[in-house]
Amino acid sequence: MEKEIETRFLEINKDELVKKLVSLGALDKGEEKLEEIIFHAADGSWVGKRKFVRLRKTKDKIRLTYKENEKQTTDSAREIELEVSDLEKCSKFFEKVGLKAMRQLEKYRHTFKLGDVTFDIDSWPKIPAYVEMEGPSVEALKNVCNQLDFDWGKRFDGDAREVFRHYGYDLDKITMITFSDFQEVR
Repeated sequence: MEKEIETRFLEINKDELVKKLVSLGALDKGEEKLEEIIFHAADGSWVGKRKFVRLRKTKDKIRLTYKENEKQTTDSAREIELEVSDLEKCSKFFEKVGLKAMRQLEKYRHTFKLGDVTFDIDSWPKIPAYVEMEGPSVEALKNVCNQLDFDWGKRFDGDAREVFRHYGYDLDKITMITFSDFQEVR
């Protein structure tokens, strides 16, 4: 599995960050809506664990990802990702091999590239916008934080599950997070 080196900064001012990135010469790769389905083991053994399978649909691709991150540190995430062509067939396949769709999500993501660091500014329903930075090393992330006047000590190394938990939401009890619908299991 590939190692991901990433961190987040919460409650950012999106407009200000976009201006800073552009002024530094970052490549604006655009904003798009992402639709996701998160799968866990049907027997419930993955609930509360830091691993999942995700199908993510963008305007022109469907990506399948297995991701795990037990330690929730800047360099502890591991993932395998590939492109697939049929979301419905993948969903049916997962159900047949013992995975269950647990949650549907959508968010808007505005992506920038500055050198070898990718910035994903995520806007979700129910929580403030945040930026995820991913790069080749912790040092590369620290360097861009300095350029942006971000305090490295205020970073948030948790994944999206932990971000939602930070705002009082338990993703294991939420089945739908979209801009038009929000459903919690009671």
